[in-house]
Amino acid sequence: MMASVVFVLTLVLVIWQPRGLGIGWSALGGALLALLVGVVQWADVAVVWGIVWDATFTFVALIIISLILDEAGFFSWAALHVARWGNGRGHLLFPLIVLLGAVIAAFFANDGAALLLTPIVIAILLRMKFTPQAALAFIIATGFVADTTSLPLVISNLVNIVSANYFGISFNRYAQVMVPVNLASLAATLAVLWLAFGRHIPARYDVAELAPPRSAIRDALVFRSAFPLLGVLLLAYFATAPLGIPIAAITSMAALVLLAIAGRWWRAGSGAVVPVRSVLRGAPWQIVLFSLGMYLVVYGLGNAGLTRHGAALLQWLALQGDVVATLGTGFVSALVASVMNNLPSTLVGVLAIAEADVPPLTRELMIYANVIGNDLGPKFTPIGSLATLLWLHVLAGKGYRISWGQYMKIGLLITPPVLLAALAALALWLPLLPAA
Repeated sequence: MMASVVFVLTLVLVIWQPRGLGIGWSALGGALLALLVGVVQWADVAVVWGIVWDATFTFVALIIISLILDEAGFFSWAALHVARWGNGRGHLLFPLIVLLGAVIAAFFANDGAALLLTPIVIAILLRMKFTPQAALAFIIATGFVADTTSLPLVISNLVNIVSANYFGISFNRYAQVMVPVNLASLAATLAVLWLAFGRHIPARYDVAELAPPRSAIRDALVFRSAFPLLGVLLLAYFATAPLGIPIAAITSMAALVLLAIAGRWWRAGSGAVVPVRSVLRGAPWQIVLFSLGMYLVVYGLGNAGLTRHGAALLQWLALQGDVVATLGTGFVSALVASVMNNLPSTLVGVLAIAEADVPPLTRELMIYANVIGNDLGPKFTPIGSLATLLWLHVLAGKGYRISWGQYMKIGLLITPPVLLAALAALALWLPLLPAA
């Protein structure tokens, strides 16, 4: 009971953030309370830090890369090209925007896709004078596809990194399993979004209203460096996977190289266009404190028996067969994430799976099903992920207010079929692969 009270108080603090504390200090406050009342011990701090440090610093490095590229005009350039590829046909532009969101989510994580792409899409829609209903369709699409297609690579979501690190899943193995699953999730996302919003999308739009893509480029050197750097980074992930090098080390090196290029460090900053100091200040440093604090509180829940109950549920699901185990694990994880927030929910899931006594194939299915549930489950409610709350705040600042009730109505319509499609694809695909 005490562990549950501490968790609820911590979650309230994280969402409320009194006196501008931010998510990090709020979560640390909950962790300190957990230590004071004995829910966790000081020895648990090292255990939890060992679980979250790689994922946390990988995420920070990816966001720094994303912010630099955004300041250089990279994402605006890409969005303008996609808008031109639509060739004035709204029914072609809509899936192209969804595909762009999926690509950005794969390489720059779900938070980067939702928070960086949404303002760019809004600016394009305003320039082309789309109706409010049509604009809402594109906005919802960019927000939802960022999470529903954040499955393919370890780096595509903080949830993925935590899970892969905990169970020792290599970058290569993870991609081998989840790239096809992500394609199924993308197809289902496109289908559901089209059914929900297709009637609101205009048949035609005026391409002449669009600015030339080249006009979006603000730092030509950073822009020219982006493609080779990202290509080398992706190859490095696969090449270093057998060596056990932390993903954070590889990603941080790429971020450092891009910072040097953007800041023109070899010229002492002369000719720099991107405000590097502002980028570093805008990086999500509070996520470091949040990861340690919130995961420590959740670890206390595990110590108090939540992990044991979760393991018992998973063992019962395993007895029903692999398909039921996969679907059941995914949907339970999604529901827990929608109420608890997906980052603490992920740790609850991995601890329960680690404790459950199930066959190796069933265990692997459950690991990936837990990832899928925690990647997609946050779309049920606004509190399912901090990125969603921030995304809604960004939209409100742009004049697009989506109430929690409206969001949940859309989330409950879109998420279940996409979640089902992704889990079904996993249940069909993973048994065909060689054992890990």
